[in-house]
Order: sequence, then C-alpha cells, then structure tokens
Amino acid sequence: MDFDFSDDQEMLRDTVRKWVAKDYGFERRRGIVKAGGFSKEIWQEMADLGLMGLAIPEAHGGMGFGAVDAMVVMEELGRGIVMEPYAQGALIAGGVLSAHAPAEVQAAWLPKIASGEALVVLAHQERAARYNLAHVATTAAQSGAAWAINGAKSVVPVGDKADAFLVPARLSGAVDDGAGIGLFLVERKSDGVKTRGYGTQDGARAAEVTFTNAPATLIAAAGTGLAATELAVDIGIAALCAEAVGAMDELVKITVDYMNQRKQFGVVIASFQALKHRIADVKMQLELGRSMSYFASLKMNEAPAARRRALAQAKYQLGQSMRFVGQQCIQLHGGIGVTDEYIASHYFKRLTVMEMSFGDSMFQLGKVAESMQDTAGVFA
Repeated sequence: MDFDFSDDQEMLRDTVRKWVAKDYGFERRRGIVKAGGFSKEIWQEMADLGLMGLAIPEAHGGMGFGAVDAMVVMEELGRGIVMEPYAQGALIAGGVLSAHAPAEVQAAWLPKIASGEALVVLAHQERAARYNLAHVATTAAQSGAAWAINGAKSVVPVGDKADAFLVPARLSGAVDDGAGIGLFLVERKSDGVKTRGYGTQDGARAAEVTFTNAPATLIAAAGTGLAATELAVDIGIAALCAEAVGAMDELVKITVDYMNQRKQFGVVIASFQALKHRIADVKMQLELGRSMSYFASLKMNEAPAARRRALAQAKYQLGQSMRFVGQQCIQLHGGIGVTDEYIASHYFKRLTVMEMSFGDSMFQLGKVAESMQDTAGVFA
C-alpha cells in the first residue's frame, strides 16, 4: 500500500508548518494563554490561510478536502501545540453540518465557518455521561415550528467565545436511550444561554454552558441524532490522533536535542546506553501512534460500525503512546522538564489533556472489547 502523500498534501503541510514556525512561536503562545487561552486574531490568520474551509464543500465556499488532508493539517498544528480549537470549529462543525444539516442551515452557516466569521463547536459532554454518547439528560421540546433546549453541557471548547453550539438533546426515551436523541444548533447569544468560561490545564479555554428554553435549530432528528453525534466525535478523535502525532514528534525532537547538549561526568547524556534504550522505546511508541493515526483517518469513510471500532482502536493506542512518550521525555529532561518557562512541559500538558478527550484510554479499551465479543474466546 502506498502511504506517500500527494504533492498537494505536501504543499498543504508545508504551508501550515511555515505558519506555525513563523507566527505561532512559544512566546506568542504563552501570551495567548495569559490572555485567556483563545485568540480571535489567530483564528482569522488560520482562516486567511484557507484552513477553515478544509472540510466544507466547494459549493459553500470551502475546499471539499478529505480526512487525510485534515490529518496533515492537524499534525502540523500539534507540532506547534496550537490551542485554538481548529478541529472543533472547522473539521467537526464543517463535517457534521455538511453531512446532516438541512440545506437552508448549510447555506446559512457553512460559508461563515469557511471564512472564519463563525465559530461553531460541539457541546456534547454531560457530568454523569462518562463518555457515553447515548447518555443525554439535556432535553428539547417543540412548540409549533420552534424548538427549545433545556439542560447543561460541560467542558465546551471556547464555549464563552463561540458563536454557536452543536448540542445533542433528548426528544424521547430514558436518559440512556440512543434512539431518542436529536442534534441541534444553538447560538450563544440567544436568550436562555449562559456560559462560564475558564482556562484548561493545557492553557486553552473551555466553558460550562447552560440552556434554559434556549431557541434551537434542528440538525438531525431522533433516529439520526446519535449517529450525527458519533460522527462528530469520530472526526474529533481522528483529528486528535493526528495532532498527538505532531506534538509527540516535536517533543521527541526537543528531548533528543536536549540530550545532545546536557552533560554529566563530562559527556553528553545522549551517549549513555540506558538512555539510548529509553529513547528507542519512545520512538517505537511514537511510530505505533503514527500508524494508528493513519489508520483512523483512512477509516473515516467506512460504515459507521466499522468506523467507530477503528476510531476506538486508534484512540486507545494513541492514549498509550501519548502517556508513555510524554512521561519518558519529561523524565529524560529532569527537573527542567516540568517548569512553565520550558516548552517541553507544555507539550506534556497538552498530551495529557488529549488522552482524556473524546474518551480516555480505559473507555476506548472497553469499546474495543465490546466490538470483539462476537469473536472473542477459543470456542465459537
């Protein structure tokens, strides 16, 4: 199988890499963290590069690119630990609205997303859900042609800065009934929407969002709402896997450079055999993560059941790789590795947050096990 990237994909990679290197340096990133964890200026710079329209059809002002192109972009953003929620605002919003929204909603929102004018993020997490997408306590009620949402969502990326949210809400059934879930678009400035923003451990920004009879637009009705939410999360997982590969790749490079400079007993520590073995193990985990990131992106166009299983497998492996690479690289640095002034600590914090996003490793291992029950065991 040919895993070479096309000339267009290499050009896309080069464009994003140069922008990250030139315009998203460590000091600028630290300034954004101190200012609250999100920069509208950075968001517009990425839009000016054409990145916001990556997953949006050309008919709505986008480029209509696929999952592999998105993977290329996310690797380079991960390399620079870019905090702005590109996967949320461009890939998830663009992908879900293109696949599920009515034509009039697409016409109203997709061009604004592609231009960077509108930031739409997924608000799906609830306090008692424990990553279970079918667990939705937020409710939606219809009055005539209008819909209203009541409930709360947690850890919504830049929730107090976004223009709108994609919100799973219950139309019928018990709290864990997947068949009764719809997906809605709710504007942040609508009556009945309240947000409480805060910084996250990796320097980015999130918010708690509450809805009290908030007006909403139906995107996917009961019967398809859970499938739309699952697609959103799978797009997010594939993007996160690629971002993690870029972040790990850069952290390993930083660590090797440090090992070639730091001296003990008059020689650089890179010459110690024990440390060579450790960095070799780190590289192994990095490459395992890279191969599973490729696997995740290539499976995005599969049938939902096969896609979900593949994304769970990929996220589990990336979770293992992120934890191992992050911990080993920090230990190879010693004390300096955990200081805020040194960039390696920020890679470690970002990798830690990513491991817990869209389902942590133990949750994904459970999903993989569930999908293998028909074939597990010695006897059929």
